[in-house]
Amino acid sequence: MINNTERDEREYLEVIKEKLLLAIRRVDENVRNHAEELREKTQYMHEHQSGMDEADVVAAGQSINRMVFTGESASAHKKRLMKLGASPYFGRIDFVPKSASDSTAYYIGIHTFLDELSRSNIIYDWRAPVSSMFYDYELGEASYTTPGGVIHGNIELKRQYRIRDGQMEYMIENSLNIQDEVLQQELSKSSDDKMKNIVATIQRDQNAVIRNESSRILIIQGVAGSGKTSIALHRIAFLLYRFRDSIKAKDILIISPNKVFANYISNVLPELGEEHIPEVGMEELAGELLEHKFKFQSFFEQVSALLKTHDEQFIERIKFKASFEFLSKLNQYLIYIENNYFTFTELRIAGTVVPFPFILERFKAYHRMPLLKRFPEVIKDIQQYVRTTANRKVGGRDRAKLWEEVPRMFKINTVLDLYKDFYAWIKRPDLFKMEHGHILEYADVFPLIYFKIRLEGIDAHSHIKHLLIDEMQDYTAVQYAVITRLFHCKKTILGDVSQRVNPYSSSSADDINRVFPHADTVKLLRSYRSTLEITEFAQAIQPNPDQIAMERHGEIPQVLGFANNSEEIAEVRKMMMSFLSSENQSMGILCKTEQEAERLHAELKGTGVHLITSESTSFDNGVIITTVHLSKGLEFDEVIVPFASARNYHTDVERSMMYIACTRAMHRLVLTYVNEKSPFIEKVSLN
Repeated sequence: MINNTERDEREYLEVIKEKLLLAIRRVDENVRNHAEELREKTQYMHEHQSGMDEADVVAAGQSINRMVFTGESASAHKKRLMKLGASPYFGRIDFVPKSASDSTAYYIGIHTFLDELSRSNIIYDWRAPVSSMFYDYELGEASYTTPGGVIHGNIELKRQYRIRDGQMEYMIENSLNIQDEVLQQELSKSSDDKMKNIVATIQRDQNAVIRNESSRILIIQGVAGSGKTSIALHRIAFLLYRFRDSIKAKDILIISPNKVFANYISNVLPELGEEHIPEVGMEELAGELLEHKFKFQSFFEQVSALLKTHDEQFIERIKFKASFEFLSKLNQYLIYIENNYFTFTELRIAGTVVPFPFILERFKAYHRMPLLKRFPEVIKDIQQYVRTTANRKVGGRDRAKLWEEVPRMFKINTVLDLYKDFYAWIKRPDLFKMEHGHILEYADVFPLIYFKIRLEGIDAHSHIKHLLIDEMQDYTAVQYAVITRLFHCKKTILGDVSQRVNPYSSSSADDINRVFPHADTVKLLRSYRSTLEITEFAQAIQPNPDQIAMERHGEIPQVLGFANNSEEIAEVRKMMMSFLSSENQSMGILCKTEQEAERLHAELKGTGVHLITSESTSFDNGVIITTVHLSKGLEFDEVIVPFASARNYHTDVERSMMYIACTRAMHRLVLTYVNEKSPFIEKVSLN
């Protein structure tokens, strides 16, 4: 066995660093040579272009493009080597296949490193088949799958390292709980301003999700702090590695809840050596689909309106339009209008009578097409009928008449008018209400898009080969109906039904399974983010009996009451100043509404205090003041939930908000209130 002792390992690390340094120098030399060759080629082409024929110009251009591509590839390779130089590997397994007598040591890191002299791998990419054993097995029998079949054998040694800036900080040896030990060390550290890769601490259940190749639709139901978003991003990195010949970063799309969250996760894939993945929000997608012809309320504005006033009619509209019953009625209405909203009459074109049964038959013949897209096809068929029957060509005036008369046979010709008519058809016109300035309520946006798709058609995003949807519980049945018509590709869908920003429009796990009946569902029940004390506190607010808390202890959450608002803000300022002088990196002060956040920021603003609003696009370290809604998916070393009074937190929406706020905290949680505390924390034990 090589490198028996920690001293051997430290000496081996120096050897690897030297090999990496030599490899970087070779890449630099190759880049310089390519740059010089490219310069000479470009100069030659510039000087001799007048004497070159078209074939020579094309060949020279192709040669230059190849050189540019080679140079870019070399530059990317150098970045990977430099990343390995800082932290070459994090794990090792010694594996003996049953067909062999000696073990082989596999060092596992972010990327593969091939020693050009020996033409052998020194470091294996964490996504390589053999690396899966590091995550799935302890000492003893193990196996991994290759394209040629399953390899069985035994793991004789397993080690884990933490190497930073080229220095080995620790090595953990042959422990049955090797990953738990490392995980505890990692979780006890402060959070950063970006989500990080977790390749060194991936757990067995998480690894199964990441390496799932077979599921066309994979639903990840993960409790707060289970790492579901990080796991989904690592899954994308794995798929890009596994299917690198057929899928690229540009072929994947992420639907994310907001721009701040998109910025927060933006570091993960580049850190894993992959390109940035395109992302889009649902409102941005809606704007494109409606061709920016309609103004509409955002989801954030909908939730803000619910938090501002308890409007029963508004809630009824939202709940109805989030239901499967609503989607069913939309489909029933579409069938109804096709059978009842047409007035087919005979037409006289170019002196020829076109009977209405013919027009009806041709309209029905195109039943697979969107309804309003059929008119041009029917008009073509009528023209052909006239040519065949009367042997006459349809002239310009008669063609204009056709384009006027045929669409007129349909009762309504705009999608919005048809959508309004739907509510008259179900005898509930009160369920459709546009705000001042003809602004659609958010609950109407995707039903309108659904009508547009069914009536006018829409180009599917066929170039997308994998779709990642985060915060699945915040999307309705109609939104999923739109998504399935837009994206016919494989999908990874993740979220937590306990973290509903708006319980009136959320989807349960059963609802999502109804939308995707053939999907594979995985549950991640262990929470890693918060200490046991914080997890138990949050569970008392909104219980999830399936959640398994990580055995990591810390401070007991505090609930502090004050006589007035001034005293409360003074205490928040005091805690903020204490944080700024501590070793912790991030504090989230999470308010119920944006107005609360803005007022508090005005009171507390100063160095290191950042306000995140619905217009923000980035996440920073330090003190963050924002809304609970915008904090979804984020985590902080310390969290303060101010204004947690009975007056401010008492509805179902506000219960969800308080739960989400508390589950953002990693190490410390404090709630403050004036006069009477929220009933959701009235009976929470702080012992």
